[in-house]
Formats: sequence, C-alpha cells, structure tokens
Amino acid sequence: MSRRNYATIKAGKILRVDKGKEPSVMNMTERPSGVFPAVCPLDCPDTCGLLLHKENGKIVKVTGNPDHPETKGAICNKVRNMAERVNHPQRLLYPLRRSGPKGSGEFVRISWPEAIAEIADRLNRLSAEHGSESILPYSFYGNMGVLNAEGMDRRFFGRLGASKLDYTICNSAGNAGWRYTMGFGGGSSPQDTLNAKLFIVWGGNIVSTSMHQAVLMEQARKNGATVVVIDVHKNLTGRRADWFIPLHPGTDTALALGLMHVLFERGLTDEAFLREHTLGHEELREHVQAYTPERVSRITGVPAEDIVRLALMYGETSPSHIHIGNGLQHHDNGGMAVRTVSCLPALTGQWKRGGGAFKSNGAYASLNDGALQRPELRPNPGVRTINMNKLADALLTLQPKVHGLFVFGSNPAVVAPESERVREGLEREDLFTVVHELFLTDTAKYADIVLPATSSFENTDLYTSYWHHYVQLQQPVIEPAGESKSNFELFKLLAQAMGFEEEAFQESEETVIAAALDNPDNPYLNGVTLERLKEERFVALDLAPKADYLNRLTTPSGRIELYSRQLEALGLPPLPTYLPLEEGFDGENRAERQGRYPLMFISPPNHNFLNSTFANVGKHQSMEKEPLLQIHPLDAESRGLEDGQFVEAYNDRGSYRLKASVTNLMLPGTVVSQGLWWSGGSEDGPRASKRLANALTSSRIADLGGGATFFSTTVEIRPAEADSADPAS
Repeated sequence: MSRRNYATIKAGKILRVDKGKEPSVMNMTERPSGVFPAVCPLDCPDTCGLLLHKENGKIVKVTGNPDHPETKGAICNKVRNMAERVNHPQRLLYPLRRSGPKGSGEFVRISWPEAIAEIADRLNRLSAEHGSESILPYSFYGNMGVLNAEGMDRRFFGRLGASKLDYTICNSAGNAGWRYTMGFGGGSSPQDTLNAKLFIVWGGNIVSTSMHQAVLMEQARKNGATVVVIDVHKNLTGRRADWFIPLHPGTDTALALGLMHVLFERGLTDEAFLREHTLGHEELREHVQAYTPERVSRITGVPAEDIVRLALMYGETSPSHIHIGNGLQHHDNGGMAVRTVSCLPALTGQWKRGGGAFKSNGAYASLNDGALQRPELRPNPGVRTINMNKLADALLTLQPKVHGLFVFGSNPAVVAPESERVREGLEREDLFTVVHELFLTDTAKYADIVLPATSSFENTDLYTSYWHHYVQLQQPVIEPAGESKSNFELFKLLAQAMGFEEEAFQESEETVIAAALDNPDNPYLNGVTLERLKEERFVALDLAPKADYLNRLTTPSGRIELYSRQLEALGLPPLPTYLPLEEGFDGENRAERQGRYPLMFISPPNHNFLNSTFANVGKHQSMEKEPLLQIHPLDAESRGLEDGQFVEAYNDRGSYRLKASVTNLMLPGTVVSQGLWWSGGSEDGPRASKRLANALTSSRIADLGGGATFFSTTVEIRPAEADSADPAS
C-alpha cells in the first residue's frame, strides 16, 4: 500500500493531515472526522479495501480504497451504502430479555452483567441436566473476519463441550468436488484470467457476487476473449455474455461429460498432459462415450449442435478459463457437478497453457487453525457434529435433544432450509436461545436473550480472501454502537463467567492474529506478519510456490484425479458420472418424474442483498423493490397467470407468496426468485413463512461435503390474492 495521505473532512472540504503516516488505532476511533482505511466484511470473494469517511464520530460515506492492488477503489452498491446499515435506527444497542411469546419480538432491556450471568447460569444448568452436547452453536460468515467468525467462539464452545456445527450451508459440496479432483483448494489467480481467450462462467452470477472478477472478464474480452455463460437463468452476468447457454437445473454434470465426449472424439485433448499429470484418463475416455451430444441434449435442454460448438471452442482455444460459481453445487448432485467441470482444464492441458479454472482460492491463505481455534481445549473430541442444513431436524427430532441454541453471524430463520420447521423448532419453550446480532432479525425474535453486536468497523480483525491473494487488517474506526460488543469480546466474557481459566481466553486480538498467521505448513503465508499488516494494511501472499502448482497437488496420487479411488471407497462413482436429482427432473426423465410439483424452483442471490444481509435496509429494499417469481411465458399461460399477479409457489414443505414476473430468462419448467427477504413486521405464525423462499427448500444433503440442496426443489404455482400484511402488497 502506498503512503497515502488520509484526509480530514471539514466544512465540506478535504484537508490533508498526517502526511506520510496512516492513523493509529487510537486516532481512528478518537478522531471524530477523517478518511480511514477499512476492509469489506461481507461473505464475498472480493474482500475489498475500503475508505470510511467519518464526520463527528459517524461514518457518512463508504468508498473504495484506490490503493488496493486488486479491488482498486471500485466497490458494489451493497458496500457503497454500508453506512446506512451501520447507522440504521434499528441497530440493537443494549441486551434484551424476552418478555412475550417466542417470535413476538417483545423484549425488555437488561444490563450486560445480567445477560452474561443469566446465559452462564443456563448453560451450566443445561450441561448438568442434559450434557454439554445439548448446546448447539449456530453461526456462519455474516462477518468474514476470522477472529469474530471462527476464533474465540470455537475456543468457548469447544471448552464447553457443546455439539459441533458442520459449516456446510454455502460451498462445501463444490469444495469437496474440487478436492477429490485437484486436491489443493486453489486455482487460477485473478490476474491469470486476463490472458484468457475463452472465458466461461459456469453457474455463477459474478456481476452481482464478484464484481472485480467481472471487471477482469470484461478486460479479457477487450483483449479478444469470447465470454460464454452457462446457467439455468439469464442473470446479469448471462446478459453480458457473447453466448449464453441455458440448461435445466442440476444437469451441469451431463453437459460437462458431453463436452468431454466431443473433446476425446475429435482429438482435442492434450495427451502429453494427460499422461504426465492425471490419473484415469483412459478410463474416462471410455466412460464418456455414453454421453453423446444427442443424449446430453435430451438431458440438459442444450441443442446438440451447441454442445459440439462449445466443445470445439474449448478444445481449440488457449488460454481458456472456467469460473465455477456457487449455483451448480446447490443440488443433490452438486459435488459431482463441480468435480466434473473441474476435470475439463486437464483434458486440454490448460493448466500449462496459461488457463485453468477457479472454484475458490481460500487455500492459498490457509491460517494456523489450531492456534486460532485451540481444539485441544475440548474435553470431548468425539462429540456429535450437526450439519447446519439440518437445523430443523436438530431442533425438532434429534436425540439427544438440543436444549440450548446460540446464534451469531447468521439468520437461520431466513437462510436455513425448511424454514417453517426451523421456526417451529425456534418456538419451543424448552429451548434456551441466545442471539448476538446487529438487528432484531427474524431469528432474534425467537431468542430468550438478545445481545447487541458490533459492526466490523468497530472491531479489530483479520481478513483473507477466497479470490485474491492479499491478507488485510481491520482496526476500529468508530466506537461500538451503544453497548454492543464483538463476538471476540462476548465469548471472553462468557468464558470468564463460566470459570474457564485457560490462557486461551485471556489473549488479545493481536496475539491471536499473530498466532493464526504463523503457519509453517503454508508457504504462501511467508512474510505475512501482524507487524507488516499494521504498517501496510494489506500484504500480498508469497506466490513463488504457485510456479510449482501441478507438483503441489494434494490428491493421494499427487495428480489431477479423473478417476478417484477415494470416491470409489465411499461407494460413489470414481469417474465423473451424471446422476439425476433426487428431487427434480431433467429433459430426459421429465415426463415420469414431474408428479404433483412440475416446476423446478431456484432461489439465487439478487444484486443488492447478500443472503439476508441488507434485506432490512431501506436503500437496498428500494433498489430491489419487492420479491418476484420469474416464470416462463409457456408455464404462466398453462396456469392462467399474468405478469404482476400475486402467486403462491408451494410444495409439501410450505408456500411462498410473491408477484409473478413473466419472462423467458430461463427454460420452460424452471421458476426463479432472487434474494432472501425477511418476513418483516410482527410475526403472525405460519403466514410469516409465506414470505420466505426457504419455506420451499429441502434440508436434504448433497452428494459430497454435506452440502446444501437449495436448488433441487420442485413446486407448483397457483394464483394468490394480495395480502395487506405482505411486504410485497
């Protein structure tokens, strides 16, 4: 980072101060006005460098930091309007105790000592009466800072002996698919993609979810690249493509196998690369003969001639880059889908031609998790692990029973599948629930104790990226709002109240950061230290080992495993294989599998929310306007539905009320609703879940990695009357 002059804003003018020196931690929090460095905390690959503009102790504007080597001052609308979220009038400012029925949102103010004492007492009693595994922490990456997302909380609940949570709701299926093929959890670097002459985005809306990669895609196009987008929905990224290829949901594996068929048949594979760097290429060559373009066309809905055309384009163009998005992994067969697509660069030798693929680059910045989380504190390492996608079952049917739930960094009443059953579980009077949050979310309304959380700009934290190769430090810019506390501070207080005397609960943020960065097993972290981060704010990873990428793969064979003996040992297909969805259909089996629910329901991200984050912020709500169900004209006509009409999507799990938007942005048989909206207003029992997309989705587990199956959902659509209690009405 260059030695920028940070600015003080006064009377509408920018005055330079502290020339050649960045503000210290004390200066940033104590100085009422200025422009200060920060990091975007959102669960997004880009992990942008930010500048916070502060007046009279309040953040008034958020801009991008032009000195950041990857994000270069550009930020998305979500972050640009972050000040509205931080300063929201409904921020929680002090602890609350429930005073009405669960879900009513009725609370009374209490003090922090009262809250900590009550929580510690209840956790101790639950441990004594039901065992410590009756307590379940439930969290995710509402804040991507490692200290507050996976640091002191892991230490606390480990020492307590609580049940473990399996963090599988987002990308675990795809990561497992990549891992069985490539081993090491890293792929193409951002700057590598600039050289691509063919840029394929497969199952990802990067315009909305990774804007800086979208910028690099456009730069590659200016350099002569052709942009192809493969997806079930012509989203904002699909609309920018030179060629958009729509397909039926959950058929990505079949399409990739069809491309392999053509590549082998037409002699477009790199035989020398296959012999030197892969395992199982001869078995794969034989296996894909069954996936002719004609058969794959019947399955996917992609014309056979387009399958051939895409295969020839991929086989004849170098460098070629594939950006593997999150969408295709959220299916019953999602792990296999990512595994299959990740095999393609090996077939044409792209890893040695300047091309390749990206799924996640998080492994390049792998920290010392042992030092961060301190697993040795746990007295019962064999305790049960609960998949976070199965929260409804955990609260309603699991034995031994869950009696305590502690939620932070997540809003499961909105984001977890089978939301009607999740809320039924949250309503249990015998379930002691604590929620640590910035707002009274749908989940917080069911809590017995609600604790106010700081925003990321009020914390010290460490940030890595799962896209670019920089580590960043966030130090507090503003004072905590009201009586809010960080996760890190909260769990230290609870540890003290519970009598946990280990030194792990006495450590400062800086001590934990330094320990986490000290990871001898990761050469990419060479030279990344707390001291450099305090001086430079963002520090580049050492990418010298990446030159030897193909020799650093961590599969059992050390090669790209087209044939996986690990999967074979698990009873799964060792070669990439198309397996139809457990719930759903493709173009080949549609007639016999449609049944009562003949439409595939997909609920991808919208442009202005990130999962349920920002769904309560007026600016973001106004940009998204209202929830919509996109339905193909043929499907609308057969049901007598019109554009703008209120409809109800339903299945055996629940229903979702919203307006219809008749469009041809997807193939017939698929309906799409973007974004996760809060139920809004006061709770009114079952009607609240009719405003939630996840009332429809299943908690079934994907084929690999324990992943979610949000998009393997079938529904039917019927007319619904507008409801004055509905936010969309």
